[in-house]
Amino acid sequence: MAATTLNLGAFQFGSLEVPAEIEFGGAQRLAVHELIGGTRVIDAMGRSDRPLGWSGMMLGVGAMDRALYLDGLRIGGQVQDLSWGQLRYKVIVREFSATYQRAYQIPYRIVCEVVQDLTTPVTAPGSTPIDQAMSDDTSAAQALSDSIADTSLSGLMTTLNTAISAVSSFAQAAQSTINSVLQPLAAVQARVQVLITSTGNTIGNVTSFGGVLPGNPVATAAAKLTAQVTAVTQGSQLYGLRNVLGRMGANLNNINAPQNTVATAGGNLFQIAEVQYGDAMAWTGIAKANGLIDPFIQGTATLAIPPQPDQQSGVLAS
Repeated sequence: MAATTLNLGAFQFGSLEVPAEIEFGGAQRLAVHELIGGTRVIDAMGRSDRPLGWSGMMLGVGAMDRALYLDGLRIGGQVQDLSWGQLRYKVIVREFSATYQRAYQIPYRIVCEVVQDLTTPVTAPGSTPIDQAMSDDTSAAQALSDSIADTSLSGLMTTLNTAISAVSSFAQAAQSTINSVLQPLAAVQARVQVLITSTGNTIGNVTSFGGVLPGNPVATAAAKLTAQVTAVTQGSQLYGLRNVLGRMGANLNNINAPQNTVATAGGNLFQIAEVQYGDAMAWTGIAKANGLIDPFIQGTATLAIPPQPDQQSGVLAS
């Protein structure tokens, strides 16, 4: 399955037909007036969107028919809807070219001229989603910890908050930085589990609610009642805290998990690393993510691409 759904009119690209990347954007048309003394007056004349182009490989029994369909869109010259990710355009197919290698194997290249950009404008940068999620969950975890009022838990939460505050952006953090937060997080989770077990024992060890039985001193019964009510109240807070901490751990573990895939037919990891990271020597990270040692790819493959490039270049040991 392709990591991105790409649609052009009624045509949905799939597998190796989906490119590893599609550049978008364009220029602002400017009228530049050079005045005496070096002063410049620049008038913005409006946007000029660049053509949207990509290439891929048609494979399978219907490869020729699919290539001919796309060429028909070029010949027809009709406005088509183009969409991938959160990007939406009205386009006309400006160029389409294909190379007949075999009836079931046809590389292609397509270029679309933008008629209208229908993408919803983004007017504010906003926070990085993972950073906002970590901030919200940290605040929620601290509030629950304060309500539980356990000295050991409070100390562990302080250590965790210190580790989190030292990270400027989780979205760009290296794995070593993520680990510096995962370790104190695990310590807090362990303490929460101990407290959950303790409150469960307190509730389960009372024969009747509050221990009010014939012959029990009133003071003893009152003490057991108070302990049980406290355990019931803390139990709810502890389970809530455990859920928040679990979500934080899942988010942290997903930061450097592979989030993109690339389908390729032959080729090598050097080329893929150059395209993905701008550094051919970062191929080792792609190799590790896919359990590979040889940078040269035999046949077709779908490769997981880690979000961050690997800093270790060279030859991987078998």
